Amino acid sequence: MASTSPEPAAAAEGGENNDPIHIRRLELSDHERGFIPLLSQLSACPDLTAPEFATRFAELATQGDDHVILVAEESSAPERWILATGCLFVERKFLRGGGKVGHVEDVVVDAAARGRGLGLRIVRCLVEIARDAGCYKVILDCTPELRAYYAKCGFVDKGVQMAVYF
Repeated sequence: MASTSPEPAAAAEGGENNDPIHIRRLELSDHERGFIPLLSQLSACPDLTAPEFATRFAELATQGDDHVILVAEESSAPERWILATGCLFVERKFLRGGGKVGHVEDVVVDAAARGRGLGLRIVRCLVEIARDAGCYKVILDCTPELRAYYAKCGFVDKGVQMAVYF
């Protein structure tokens, strides 16, 4: 997850050299670039102090490439505000000869940046990272209203999601 890891080749997908959108891994400094307020557009996400953010960042970084958070920013903007994000975590299984499953989570595009294909680019990058990691499938949960959107990303409806919340 840490920014010291090489950027995935898929991060350049869909972009030209003059593309102002840069997709990269989450960095510690993204706390100051609106990462938490962006997540708040997806679900309840109380603000984290800089030390709390740093602690969680360090915890996730210990998982290496089994937990990847990508962000999209407009590299030409002076503030480099985070416009979109998505997460991939890799579950290691006993099934399929010790196979791996990629889980896409927390995909959100800032309301002011929607309609620019940023979510699609983030999801495609995450799927490519999962493929490169040897995952035999990638899954995600979404609301019924987002089925068509994720179908454009290559996902197919495979059943019912159920949850227990605490």
